[in-house]
Amino acid sequence: MSDTKKAPKIIIAIDGFSSCGKSTFAKAIAARLGYIFIDTGAMYRAVTLYALDHGAIRSGIVDEEAVVRLLGEISITFRFNPERGASDIYVNGDLAEGRIRTIEVSNCVSRVSAIPEVRSKLVAMQQEMGRRRGVVMDGRDIGTVVFPDAELKIFMTADPAVRARRRYDELRARGDEVSLEEIERNVRERDRADMSRAVSPLRQAEDAIVLDNSHMSVGEQMEWFLREYERVLAAR
Repeated sequence: MSDTKKAPKIIIAIDGFSSCGKSTFAKAIAARLGYIFIDTGAMYRAVTLYALDHGAIRSGIVDEEAVVRLLGEISITFRFNPERGASDIYVNGDLAEGRIRTIEVSNCVSRVSAIPEVRSKLVAMQQEMGRRRGVVMDGRDIGTVVFPDAELKIFMTADPAVRARRRYDELRARGDEVSLEEIERNVRERDRADMSRAVSPLRQAEDAIVLDNSHMSVGEQMEWFLREYERVLAAR
């Protein structure tokens, strides 16, 4: 295995279905390679938070035109936090990491992220962040829309029942009373919604490598990734 810290910097795009562990996988890769992890979901949450703070969302109702008018005011950056071993998100220079995780933001972010102008704005931001290479980004349209020329594209999938079980175990460990059947139904409905939405639907890029992690440990996934990473570097 070559010295990954000294290897040429590339862009790694990770797309796939919900509850496949994309963000966990992307963070682990970034830590292993010394790359920047860009949390696209956090960026949509940041826009939602800003819209809430500035009156574009009231009582859970999203005023799309008001959100669009605010976009020119929003600047999003990531800064590495050594205490967390991860990057924190800042909106216009203000730390927003904790505030974007509230239930109020969670309840509105899907509607905000479906606004075409919001997606266009954030895609442009994400592309600028990746201009110097050395980034790992996960989402639904990274390899198809954000970085269609990424050197390494991974499409993650897993059996819906396996994904539902993982999500169920995570929520139960957090103390939430949930039904496995309800979660699996939600996973399957989310898959359909992601693949059928009008703006940037979830689809596998033609040159993406599929990672089905239904029966893989975290360690096995990293071993798989490092083989593919070495293959890409050898081909450059």
